[in-house]
This record gives sequence, structure tokens and C-alpha cells, in this order.
Amino acid sequence: MATKKKSNAKTKATAKSSIKKAVKGMKKVAKSTAKKVEKGVKKVAKKATKAVKETTKALKSSGEIVLLLKQGVGKPSVPCVKKGDKVQVGTLIAKPQGLGANLHSSVDGVVSQVTDTAIYIKAGKVPIDISKSKFKRITADKKDLLACVAEAGVVGMGGAGFPTAAKLNLDLHGGHVLVNAAECEPVLAHNMAQLVQFPNETIKGIQYIMKITNAKQGIIAIKQKHTHEIESILKALKGIDNIRVHLLPDIYPMGEERAVIRETLGILLPVTALPSEANAVVINVETVLRVYEAIEFGRPAVSKNLTVSGKIKGINNGVKVFYDVPIGLKVKDAIEAAGGIDGKYGEIIMGGPFMGKPCKLDDPITKTTGGIIVTEPFKDYKGAKVGLLVCACGANEDRLKDIASKYNMKVVDVEYCKQAKDPKGNGVYKCENPGNCPGQALKCMNIKKAGATEILISNCSDCTNTVMGSAPGLGLNVHHATDHIFETVGMPVQRHLTKSKFIEGPIPEGCTASRNPESNEPGGIHPVQVHHEDSAKGTSSNVDYSKPYEFRENTPDGELLISIESGSDISIKYE
Repeated sequence: MATKKKSNAKTKATAKSSIKKAVKGMKKVAKSTAKKVEKGVKKVAKKATKAVKETTKALKSSGEIVLLLKQGVGKPSVPCVKKGDKVQVGTLIAKPQGLGANLHSSVDGVVSQVTDTAIYIKAGKVPIDISKSKFKRITADKKDLLACVAEAGVVGMGGAGFPTAAKLNLDLHGGHVLVNAAECEPVLAHNMAQLVQFPNETIKGIQYIMKITNAKQGIIAIKQKHTHEIESILKALKGIDNIRVHLLPDIYPMGEERAVIRETLGILLPVTALPSEANAVVINVETVLRVYEAIEFGRPAVSKNLTVSGKIKGINNGVKVFYDVPIGLKVKDAIEAAGGIDGKYGEIIMGGPFMGKPCKLDDPITKTTGGIIVTEPFKDYKGAKVGLLVCACGANEDRLKDIASKYNMKVVDVEYCKQAKDPKGNGVYKCENPGNCPGQALKCMNIKKAGATEILISNCSDCTNTVMGSAPGLGLNVHHATDHIFETVGMPVQRHLTKSKFIEGPIPEGCTASRNPESNEPGGIHPVQVHHEDSAKGTSSNVDYSKPYEFRENTPDGELLISIESGSDISIKYE
């Protein structure tokens, strides 16, 4: 700070006094925030995406908030307001019918329209960060923890949006609360940002959930690579002995519900089982924070933490994290706040690279929105014939067909991963053993037989690796559903597995880790390998994938031999 010299002594004395007061005030603020700021700065430097920028004030709405009546699992909620009604942040505007959750206004404004699918609120300019906004509190008694969660309308904020009060309405009889902090989807960064900015609040939320469910222990599952976030959590856990951290490998899909249970407890559940069969409940880390807010402050679930990335001006292949984005804000408002779209683009994804779906600029943000990614334009493959390999852990068949169309490919065959099961017969597939693949050679061969030159897959890290062991040898060019997204943000496309599926080496005190079953390293949880229930047939698969396997078939080019052996590359040749 530069000041001009003045001869007047009184002026000097006044200036000196003012400076002292200012410094004193700055020190007071710095004392309470320096550590969080320091951690935030370190996080920016350490994120793989290189340029995380936590923004809280850039975004303003275009004047209209659109609150969808269906925000997750269950039936659409029933409106309890009408056109012309004045609302404020926290006003109850729709109630569930059966399974569902309350819906509250995320802004102050006037209801402009009520339809069968949404409530529209005229709100004027709305700042992105509504955390400091005055809100209408829920009326539930703070002592009735579950009632607070229900009235606040909290849903799962990392997946399908299952009503949290319904999920927590059980007695675990001393079991486990498993907190999914894997931030499973690449590119997304808001969960990790939360653990740096709000570690104590997150821990308190876990304690509330443990009390609601009568759990004896809490486990925070997080990828080992997030060293700074782990350090933040462990510091907040000092003096707390019934919550621990479990380290996960950096492969997809470590955040899948049954994968979290397998990695933390060593139990692999069949596709038909609920976490309660492992005496556990799995809950997303942001959902934990919303539970804390509902109980501690009576705050309804009216906002969402959000990652924006892709072809955005000025972020250089990085991401921007927004806290407490009002539910119902339009996608275009978030993109504009992040910097605006940089030139021509291919599509806008709502969600992450693997499970996200294309959306429009006017679509509203919901309680389950985790990311908004703007991609580069699609390449033109000029009608090349493609076979689709659908994985339960990634894009579904419809999404793969959508991507193929945008690539100008002609679909000639659709295959499903051998571990993908449809237990309810409703087209919703689950993987028998998420992240562990027995091989995809036969599926690749079927696609080749159909006349394809390309294969478009939605597989997990390990399944993709097995595809690479067979598809190129069959003359198939491999494309992954995430390619255009990873290429947009400067990440390597997913092909060969280059990372270990287990945690190796020393781990921090207070942590456990997913260890190799053959390892005797300390702190290990060894995931079990069990026979998988075939839900459709009610039988078990008895294939021993650890033994060598050969497949032979006559083709116009000769006899095709595929040799598969555990721990070795897949051998494909013509004899």
C-alpha cells in the first residue's frame, strides 16, 4: 500500500491509527480463514485438472428459476403453490406422493407458472452463492433427526436422488455408515472441494447419520490420490475414534455403491441386494453436508455444489467449482458464470463423463446435478460400421447409440458386458463385480462378425483394458463413450489399465486401504471374490476365471484361436 507523504502531523496520526485498525481487522479475519484458504490454494495446484477455481459470486440467473417436480427416485411431487404466490428461499412448494421428497423454493420471487412437470419462479437476478441468504426454516424438532432430513427434502446428491430420509429409516444394529467420497467420475471436483472447505461440517453430518441409523462406525471412502483432502479429513477426525478413512484405488467405478461396500468391508453383494444386507448404508459426501445443514440450521435442500468444465473460456482445460448453486438455475447461467462457451461445441453433458447425459442450455439444475461439461465438436467417421459394447457401469445402450449417431457411425451390433445384469427386467443394468472384469473377447468377436470396423464401448477401467486385449487384434478400432470429453479437457483417453487396482505401500495413520488379497501389508481390507447370483435365472455362475480359457471357431480367414489366461495378455491369432 503506497501513501503520499503529508506534512500535517494530525493527518499522519489519523492515517497511522486507521492503518492499525485495518491491520487488526485483517488479522482477525485471517486467523479464522487462513488455514482454509491455504488448503484451497494447495488443492488448486494438486488437482489433476490443473485449474480448479472455487467461485461463489460470478453467477447470476437470467431471471427465471425452473424447479422440476421430479428431482430423483420416486413419483413427481405435487405442487402446493399457485401462480402469483410469493415465495422465499425455503418455502415449501411441492410435496411427495408416496416415495419422494419435499421441494422448496431456492430463491425469493413470485410463482409465474405451474405445470405437470415443473414450477417456474420469477426471481430477478440471483447470486450463485445463496449460502448466506435468509431462508424459511423447516419446522421439525431438531431432536427428531430423521424428521429434519425428511422435511428438508434431502435426496442423494451423487446418483439417482433416492430420498435420504427413506434410506436412513433403518436400524443398522451397530453396523456401518459408508460415506462415498470417491468422486468417482473423472473431471468433477466439487466433492473434493467440500472436504477442504467444510471438513468439520461433513464429519458432524456423518455423526448425525450414525445416530439416526444406530451405526457403530463410519467409514469415509476416498481415492488415495487425494492426499490434501485426506489430510483435511484426518485433521477434522482428531479425537474421533469411531470414524475412519478408507483409501481407494484410482480406477472407475470405485464410487459404485456395491464397490464401496466391497472395498471398505470386504463384502461383495449380489446385484439384487441392498447395502442393509451388509449391515451398512452408503451415502454421498455432499448428501452428508445437506443432512448436517438440515439438522443444525433447519435449512431445506435448496442448493447444489457444481463442477463446470470443458470448452469454457479462460479455464485452460481446468474446472470451476461453484458452491450452493440454487436448484432450478439454468445450465446456461452456470456456463456463463464459468466464462462462457469457447467457440463451436459438440454437446453439453449434465453429470460426469461416464454416466452423464446430454442436456440443453435452458435445462435446469436439479438436486442430483454434479457437473456441466461442454465438449468439443464430434469427429465425422463417415458412416463407419460400429458395434456397441454396453457396460452397466457407464453409458447405457441409448446413450451409446446417441454418441454413435453424433460420430456419424452406423450401428450394426449391440453387445452387453457379460457381467451386466438386469435384475428387475426394466432395462436398468447392474454389474456383478464393479471394476473387476473377466474378459470381453467373445463380445468383441461378435461385433467383428457383424461386419463392424469400429467398437464403441462404455466400460469401466478394467473392462476397457480387456477390450484392448482383444479388439485391436481383431482389426477393430476402439472408441470409448468418454473420448470426446477427455479429449476436450486434455485428459488421456481411456484404454489400457495403467494404474493398480489395489493400494500399495504405506498408508496414513487412521486409514485402511484396499489391498491385494495376496498382500500382507498393514491396514488392508481384502475384497472377497464370490460367485455371482444370476438374478434373472436364480442360479450362480461357476466359471473359474483364474484358469486358462481357449475359444476356437472357424472363420473365412481360418481357425480363430482366442487364449485367455489370468495375469497375462489375451492372445488372438488365426491358425
